[in-house]
Amino acid sequence: MYICTRNQIMKIEKEIQQEHFKSKKHKAVLNIFFTSSWLGCQQQRFFKEHELSPQQYNVLRILRGQKGKPITVNGIQERMLDKSSNASRLIDKLKEKKLVERVICENDRRQVDIIISEKGLKLLSNLDKEIEYLENSYSLITDKEAEELSRILDKLRG
Repeated sequence: MYICTRNQIMKIEKEIQQEHFKSKKHKAVLNIFFTSSWLGCQQQRFFKEHELSPQQYNVLRILRGQKGKPITVNGIQERMLDKSSNASRLIDKLKEKKLVERVICENDRRQVDIIISEKGLKLLSNLDKEIEYLENSYSLITDKEAEELSRILDKLRG
């Protein structure tokens, strides 16, 4: 399992080798972009070991959250974290891996719904343990700090 931890806190100034910023807000925004990229790299490495992408994992989590109820591709797209992802292509790849199934909608035979397969549920169940371990590796911040960070990011998005 891939997990990257750090023994010391690396300030953004050192990470990007820049000492001065236009403002504290500019520094904060750059730090958000940098940290987002860093977290994305961690996810890519982790999911690559399981032959998944973070976007495919997101689709599987959305489907599991449906608790066996089918959902349309558009419904999945609306709930995805990465809105620029091509949900249809992701679902095709997951179908090839037998992690999802397509079913014809009972009310509209032209519509195709998606459900997670037993194999997909089992994979998520196995990944849950590793994801929890991975999240615990980010223990440099407390639960209170994580809550405050989420509040600030929500405020930033307005």
